[in-house]
Amino acid sequence: MDSRAWDDRYRGSELVWTSEANRFLVAEAAGLAPGRALDLACGEGRNAVWLAERGWRVTGVDFSEVGLEKAKALAQTRGVDPDWIAADLLEYQPEPAAFDLVIVFYLQVPRSDRTRIVARAADAVASGGTFLLVAHDSANIEHGHGGPQVPAVLYTSEDVVSDLSGSGLEIERAERVERPVETEDGVKIALDALVRASRAG
Repeated sequence: MDSRAWDDRYRGSELVWTSEANRFLVAEAAGLAPGRALDLACGEGRNAVWLAERGWRVTGVDFSEVGLEKAKALAQTRGVDPDWIAADLLEYQPEPAAFDLVIVFYLQVPRSDRTRIVARAADAVASGGTFLLVAHDSANIEHGHGGPQVPAVLYTSEDVVSDLSGSGLEIERAERVERPVETEDGVKIALDALVRASRAG
C-alpha cells in the first residue's frame, strides 16, 4: 500500500485508529527514563503523542501527509509538540545512535523492505537506548483477528531477531503476544509479534 492509499484511508475527520497509545508501548516504555524518541510509521500519531506527554522529545515519521496532519491535530489537542517528518521509510535515514527509544509499530511491508527499515531503525538506537517493534504476526491470519490478510507483509518475532543480527543490539524480549480487540461480536484476540532490544550503555 503506497502513501496515496494511506492518505485515502486516513482522510476524514475521525481517527482510523484509537487516540490511545498501543498497550504494548505503554507496558514496555512505562519504566524508561524520557529522552529522545523516534516513531517510525507513526500514522495518526497516537504513540508519539503519548510519549511526548510523558516528557519524551519525539520525532514521528510517516509517508502519509494526511496521517501526519491528523497527528499534528491530535498533538495540539493534547498540548504537546512532537516533530513530524513526511518521508518514505525506504528513503528516510535516521540520525545514527541518536535516539534513546526507537519504535516501529505495525509496519507491514514485504521482507526486503522490512529488513532495510529495521536495520536503519536499529542504527538509530543510542548507547543505553531501546528498540521496540510490534507487528501483526504471521499466525494472525489463521489464528487471530483482523490485520492484513496478505502473508507476504506479515512476520514473526524470530524474523525481526534475524533482521537485527549484527546490529549490536541485545534482544531482551521476542515473542508472539495476544492483543484483545473489542468487536460487535465481543472480544476477539489478535496475534502480534513483539521484539524489544537494547544497546549497551
